[in-house]
Amino acid sequence: MTTVLLNLLNAGIIPSSGWGVILAMALFYGGITQIIAGILEFKNGNTFGTIAFCSYGSFWLSLVALRVFPALGWAVAVDSTSMGAYFVMWGIFSIFMFICTLKLKRGLQVVFISLVVLFFLLATADFTGIGVIKTIAGLEGIFCGASAIYVASAEVLNEIYKKTVLPL
Repeated sequence: MTTVLLNLLNAGIIPSSGWGVILAMALFYGGITQIIAGILEFKNGNTFGTIAFCSYGSFWLSLVALRVFPALGWAVAVDSTSMGAYFVMWGIFSIFMFICTLKLKRGLQVVFISLVVLFFLLATADFTGIGVIKTIAGLEGIFCGASAIYVASAEVLNEIYKKTVLPL
């Protein structure tokens, strides 16, 4: 849900005044909740789940810091080149995670390859300053977030009903 919200802003569908909603979701749902989920996956012996949830939870917390620290006077605002480098690093990490999904369900493959594309589109938008690339990234990010919502819904529904309600 956090990915969808951020990318509604990137696509220009919601105004920049939506940052308050995005930061709240990023801090509590995208960040803290995912890190808790990662810790629980560690307890379950799921290395992929641990790395994915803890890492992307940290992504959201760091994104909040990148927006909030300058507003609090704790850091200067991040320049577009540095932000592009940030997204490139997350794109590289996501390539690694996508490769891991090749042994997992197809739905996770869709989520992670769309995440790779999203991070590199965001990096390109920051490096070039071309607004239409950020809009395209936003639209692709909405797809990425929606696919993650679908996978999460399918996993929960399929487990509860003990049958395939939504295919993965």
